[in-house]
Amino acid sequence: MGEPLGQLKVTVVRGKGLVIRDFKSSDPYVIVKLGNQTAKTRVIKSCLNPVWNEELSFSLAEPVGMLNLEVFDRDHFKADDKMGHAHVSLQPIVSAARLRQILKVSSGETTLRKVAPDGDNCLVRDSSIACIDGEVVQDVWLRLSDVESGEIQLKIKFIDNSFSGTR
Repeated sequence: MGEPLGQLKVTVVRGKGLVIRDFKSSDPYVIVKLGNQTAKTRVIKSCLNPVWNEELSFSLAEPVGMLNLEVFDRDHFKADDKMGHAHVSLQPIVSAARLRQILKVSSGETTLRKVAPDGDNCLVRDSSIACIDGEVVQDVWLRLSDVESGEIQLKIKFIDNSFSGTR
């Protein structure tokens, strides 16, 4: 890991249209990975549209990589079933945070950048990166790969070490 950049707060908001891996439903949870750091949400029982609203924290350093997530169905007597995976590049949010410093944006709400679905991400639709009261935030919907259906909503917040003048 290179130079520390700051903290990344990832809120796993919810899932939508997840696949059935048990008899009629699934017991989903999400594992989020950044480099060698891993965090996991709680299991939501018998739900294909779960709401987690769980914030997971990571240290972010250069080189900025991908945020990866995997969704699993919790099973008690055998290995947990895969329910898909997705990724999103963190470079756009870091670039937006640098732009925020240059523009000296610290209050109100300002859109800094839009990110379109492409090979660097599993975005379902365009995503905006905004500065909201001094914090750089991105709201994303990710389409799960290698599975019939499913989307996950994340709120990604980057707290920049070099700009600690605000919260």
